Amino acid sequence: MTRFQSGVIAQANTDALFITLNISRSAEAADNLRTFLAQIPSTESQFRQRYPEADLHITVAIGGEYWGLLSPDERPAKLTSFPVFTNKEITTPHTPVDLLLHIRSERHDLNYEASVLLTERLGDDATLVEENHGFRYLDSRDLTGFVDGTENPEGDDRIAVAVVGDEDPTFSGGSYIHLQRYEHDLKAWNRITVKQQEDIFGRTKADNEEYASEAKAAFAHTKRTSLKDAEGNSIEILRHSMPYGDLTKRGLMFASYGRSPEPFTQMLESMILGDDQGNHDHLMNFTSAVTGQAFFAPSTDWLTQWG
Repeated sequence: MTRFQSGVIAQANTDALFITLNISRSAEAADNLRTFLAQIPSTESQFRQRYPEADLHITVAIGGEYWGLLSPDERPAKLTSFPVFTNKEITTPHTPVDLLLHIRSERHDLNYEASVLLTERLGDDATLVEENHGFRYLDSRDLTGFVDGTENPEGDDRIAVAVVGDEDPTFSGGSYIHLQRYEHDLKAWNRITVKQQEDIFGRTKADNEEYASEAKAAFAHTKRTSLKDAEGNSIEILRHSMPYGDLTKRGLMFASYGRSPEPFTQMLESMILGDDQGNHDHLMNFTSAVTGQAFFAPSTDWLTQWG
């Protein structure tokens, strides 16, 4: 198999930086970006060799709207813009950017060092859009108090779910990424009872026990995101989401990695538009998507071809 970027399937870390940037629209900037991309695998390797205990990973991904400037002659087969769904006051905005750096490890200081090094390499060609620090909260919980990522695939299933295979040979080893920043209304969330919160999630809060399927409300988060394909197989994504926040805004950096963009799109549609009776995910009544971006993270072989 073509080598995939290590951060695509690696287990969760305690700390992450989600950095989004725009790149100047010039041929010179595109050339410089190709050189930058070719250096990512060796840069990650140097950090990992020097600080093996930190388990650092650098995933770089290119936005769908910029791809044609970077590589006009070849494009991942399913790379499109971020999907937009609207249901009354609930919407998923499309806020395109050109480049994602998803840097994660067990040490915030090393994530910071890597981010400084990489953004300095980009220089004046790049403009910072957002920089968000994700962190492990308690025992891997979202700021709502519920465990996050319970349904993530494990073992070899992570590759099967998140890494492109022979169906797109040029981009085998790559991964489709969707990134959203959600801002939670925790004051409103904490005004409802724990039982109401549990019914919205479809599982218990303290011990993370999922409700039986027949006990879940149609609006439950786990109901709206537990989908099956035409053959009855589970539709899956690999989540690398993390809480973020300070004293003014708090929420979730939702990061979906997939072999195809379609499972994420199906889940998002189910959450926002709901079922045939219009039952949307009621968790969306307490959080708002502020950003929505679609990227492709190429294989390391594809990146290093520019070196």
